Amino acid sequence: MNIYTRTGDEGKTSVIGGGRVSKDDLRVEAYGTVDELNAFVGQAAAWMAAQDVNVWGDMTEKLVLIQHELFDCGSDLSYADPEPEKLKVTAEMTARLESWIDGSEQETPPIQRFILPGGSEPAALLHVCRTVCRRAERRVVTLAADRPCPPEVRKYLNRLSDFFFSAARAANTRLGVADVEYERGAAVFRRAAKE
Repeated sequence: MNIYTRTGDEGKTSVIGGGRVSKDDLRVEAYGTVDELNAFVGQAAAWMAAQDVNVWGDMTEKLVLIQHELFDCGSDLSYADPEPEKLKVTAEMTARLESWIDGSEQETPPIQRFILPGGSEPAALLHVCRTVCRRAERRVVTLAADRPCPPEVRKYLNRLSDFFFSAARAANTRLGVADVEYERGAAVFRRAAKE
């Protein structure tokens, strides 16, 4: 089997149930940005997989699962007319992200100010995931305003960007690196200190 098909040489691609569309179609842009996010998640997971499994094993497993779920998001977005019984992204997947976020917040010190992306290499990688995830979410919102779009994908991506933020902070904590606070910002968060 050849990896190349030449069918897209004229700038068109296929969507499920929708025939051929331009490669810059809103739907293609949405699932293409999800695919881009998946590549960045893979980069973060690869960095962690090369480190101490006792420190990074749980986060690596989560990122690999997220990669599979992002493929599910792309699959759901590729339907020109989504049929609920064929969709893969569920509310349970979004709820699992919320539980992971809660766990990360227990691991990190209270946050008071906005923070800059970075601090440590894995945190920086996760912040890249966060920002690309936000862009993917924006592409899905644009698609949903114009065409049929599975609503759970949008919810999942919204929660996923929050997960990447909390995971980035947890990565800094695991390495004993402080988050880099935005110097010009006031204290805007009011999370109570851990007991």
